[in-house]
Amino acid sequence: MGNTGTLFGWAFGDPAREGDGGYVDGLQREALANARETAQAKGVGVVPGSEVFTVLSADESLVELDNAPGRLVVRCTIHVEGPGAEKLRAEGPMNG
Repeated sequence: MGNTGTLFGWAFGDPAREGDGGYVDGLQREALANARETAQAKGVGVVPGSEVFTVLSADESLVELDNAPGRLVVRCTIHVEGPGAEKLRAEGPMNG
């Protein structure tokens, strides 16, 4: 496997649709696609099956989401591998 690290991907949606499983599934797919794009841009590969999703709603979170588009946020955390992956860490709201 070699060197590993972590990255985030994001998707933003309508908090009124948080209870709609199909809608949230779509946001999760979008967040995973965003994470994969970030991994590709950084020249690392995604570890298959490593994705973990977190759904945050402005009405149910202590996290400040006032500036988030739509105020429903889906975050996907993935593990990545390859040259330089050990330097990639998903921390707070940023990939660093």
